[in-house]
Amino acid sequence: MWMGANIYYEQGNRTIMNDRIIIRGLRLRCTIGVEEWERHVIQELTSDLDLYFPLQTAGISDDIAQTINYKTLTKQIIQLAESSRFFLVEALAEAMANLCLQQGALQVRVQLEKPGALRFADSVGVEIHRSRQT
Repeated sequence: MWMGANIYYEQGNRTIMNDRIIIRGLRLRCTIGVEEWERHVIQELTSDLDLYFPLQTAGISDDIAQTINYKTLTKQIIQLAESSRFFLVEALAEAMANLCLQQGALQVRVQLEKPGALRFADSVGVEIHRSRQT
């Protein structure tokens, strides 16, 4: 069932938003991993994010105050990663999702990959979907 101007739709018992800000290939440098040697090196991760947020008002008004400032948000995510010392990619992805929700996203998809983590794979990673609790 569509609601409003095609901004939301129902999928099962979830409401899905169509409008989104897309960030692709964000490079993050951090200490992460469960192996002892990983606790002493900086590793590069890559992330894709989808921030679900109604964009029509910002599109009509051309006003940055009516949307999520993705430059500010990516700086915050980079700072979060650089100052973190998580063991698991899952934990960093959760922290990133929470930050996106705190900055105004109604829903977020975070894909976080760790290149070179497996010998015969380009990367290994996680993808999580989170929504603001109402």
